[in-house]
Amino acid sequence: MTNSENNNHGEDQEHPVLTVEEEVQDKIERIKIPHETPVLPVKDTVVFPGMVAALSVYTDRDIKLLNDVLAGNRFLTLTAQKDKDIKVLKQSDIYECATAAVVLQMLRMPDNSAKMLVQGLRRVKIGEYVQSDPYFKAKISAIEDIIEDDRETEALARNAADQFAHMISMMPSLPEELKIAVVNIENPSRLADLITSHLNVSVAEKQKVLELANVKLRLQKVTTLIASELEVLEMATKIQSQVRNEMEKGQKEYYLRQQLKAIQDELGEGDERSMEIKELKEKIENAKMPAEAKKEAERELERLAKMHSASAEYTVSRTYLDLLIALPWSVSTKDQLDIKTASTILDEDHYDLEKLKERILEYLAVRKLKDDMKGPILCFVGPPGTGKTSVGMSIARSMGRKFVRMSLGGVRDEAEIRGHRRTYIGALPGRIIQGLKKAESNNPVFMLDEIDKLGADFRGDPSAALLEVLDPEQNHAFSDHYLDVAFDLSNVMFITTANILDTVPPALKDRMEVLELSGYTAEEKISIVKKFILPKQLKAHGLKEEQLTITDDAIKMVITDYTREAGLRNLEREIAHLCRKTAKKIASGEETSVTINAEQLNTLLGPIKFFSEAAERTTDAGVATGLAWTQAGGDILFIEATFMPGTGKLTLTGCLGDIMKESAQAAMSYIRSKLESLKISFKDFDKYDFHIHVPAGAIPKDGPSAGVTMAMALISLLKGTPILSNVAMTGEITLRGRVLPVGGIKEKVLAAKRAGITTVVLPKRNEKDLTEVPENAKKRLNFAFVERVDEMLPIVFGAEEPKKG
Repeated sequence: MTNSENNNHGEDQEHPVLTVEEEVQDKIERIKIPHETPVLPVKDTVVFPGMVAALSVYTDRDIKLLNDVLAGNRFLTLTAQKDKDIKVLKQSDIYECATAAVVLQMLRMPDNSAKMLVQGLRRVKIGEYVQSDPYFKAKISAIEDIIEDDRETEALARNAADQFAHMISMMPSLPEELKIAVVNIENPSRLADLITSHLNVSVAEKQKVLELANVKLRLQKVTTLIASELEVLEMATKIQSQVRNEMEKGQKEYYLRQQLKAIQDELGEGDERSMEIKELKEKIENAKMPAEAKKEAERELERLAKMHSASAEYTVSRTYLDLLIALPWSVSTKDQLDIKTASTILDEDHYDLEKLKERILEYLAVRKLKDDMKGPILCFVGPPGTGKTSVGMSIARSMGRKFVRMSLGGVRDEAEIRGHRRTYIGALPGRIIQGLKKAESNNPVFMLDEIDKLGADFRGDPSAALLEVLDPEQNHAFSDHYLDVAFDLSNVMFITTANILDTVPPALKDRMEVLELSGYTAEEKISIVKKFILPKQLKAHGLKEEQLTITDDAIKMVITDYTREAGLRNLEREIAHLCRKTAKKIASGEETSVTINAEQLNTLLGPIKFFSEAAERTTDAGVATGLAWTQAGGDILFIEATFMPGTGKLTLTGCLGDIMKESAQAAMSYIRSKLESLKISFKDFDKYDFHIHVPAGAIPKDGPSAGVTMAMALISLLKGTPILSNVAMTGEITLRGRVLPVGGIKEKVLAAKRAGITTVVLPKRNEKDLTEVPENAKKRLNFAFVERVDEMLPIVFGAEEPKKG
């Protein structure tokens, strides 16, 4: 049967197996069975000797077999399939132990199928196959029963008969006549076969019984199967009894509630209240809550139904239910995962920020390939005004998600995150849950702004509460104290922003992927003004594009002379100032269109606010220009040194931190130990006091990166030689004169660019960090990389040409 389709025949009725009278069975057993018969595989049933079964055949191959059997001696062998789903059967796919049978009757059907009634004769073993096409034909040999005529066999037979009779009484689908037939069967082999044919067990289990020639072992197997079936039936009866009791209890409660409703209707108290409870119940059903939340809502609704509407608890309970219903348990927006569209939107909204945009597109790409991906926790770190918050809004727009922003600046109460317990007066859910309710979606882009400005006091530590919110392994079951049931935050895309990471606890920082936004160069700012800021301000001030033109020189002058920042906020304010001046002229009828050039800025914006003072400050010996990292980006730092008659004391001023003071002392110790190699002729250190001052004394300053700047200021002072005005430097100094790497290179280089510096001295090991600096920022800058302080002398005093950037 290797080339035919699987036969599709089986039993036609729920219990089609019929018993045969004892005397008829004796005659059947005396029938001589041929040694070679066709083999018909059947599925979903095992036909036992002595049983009558109705089978259907559908395939042409099986119809051919049946026709040949009816045209011949009507004998065939019935064997079960090992796997009913196999489409093309091989000899190994059917069992060897089978039942020889005779076809009693056949009925042809209109759909070319046929039904047949077969009589099982005896157990046989299929031997050598003599034919495979068009159907199986094989040699068979009878399997004789092994009957041990002892008390144990008799006891097993009687026990099996009693158990089966008990099972019949529990199963209405089995006829009572079957119980009589079982009691009247004396042959234990026949009894075992009859019982097995009526048990609701698998074909494999029935086949095991068929293969047991030893009647005692067969009865033991049948007894085990009956016991298992009885256990299932008793369990089903118990469950049915419980269900009936619950139904009776429910009917009783329904009857009592209907009576209560009738009484309330008579008193005129029930109509509006009942409608309200019914409406809340419908809303709970429609909210599609998880099982835990739904159970809590139904419990609270049950409490609410028993409360008087004038009680204080009623309002608390009703407010809680309204929140549960309003939360977007199963409401989510469909993500727009078109990478090209998202890239276009990000480019429309923001200039540059290529690294950040690439990370967002990577997230969308992975999300497109894997739907159940856990959202990353991104942290945008950078100076104010660099576009951290607006990038979050662009991400939401590019993904087609709702956007929620929550400012954490100044938050000191843990309940702002986790909510208050409902036992407190005026309790509210945390701002996370409130934000999701407002978004009406369980997968918004949720921005936690100013995470570095979280506070902590006696009311708790909000940063510790955020650990559960921002941990992908925990936030699938976020617990709000007010809500008191778990809410799944794993679909939310959390984005945090910070100016610095120093104040963020390490445990919280560990849960976030940090992306840095360092600031913009002057060239980038010009492009941003023309593409984003100016059109936005024109629209905000009611001006048309042709009514105001600002030249590139004017924009550049605003950037360099009126603002000095890493971000864009002050620049946007100055552009808005120019728009207001223009709006006044146009509204008063003085002008119809205005063009602003660099010469007019002094009149429109007033005197310039910033100018490059590096050349002016470094004309005297003892002054060095350093580079510093600040929260607002990078900045230049002037360090001045002088000496006066005294006793060799070192004084440090300028609101310096401990580390910066130690850097000054290390620089002084290094210089005094290397006077000859540094070519310093000054010797009388004990007769003079030295003073190092860092201007802008109201601003706190700390960190090791000013070490080389302090050393150069002292060397310049002791040599009496001014440092070149266009040179700025940064690096940590050791007592042996080594220059160690420092951080914030990108911000410091941009600060040097803004200040008009042309040569930047950096530690050798920071050379790799220049890859983060934009190419247009490096174009007109020269970089010198040093490992020791003495290597800096020819650079800062003008004896060596540094390499181009």
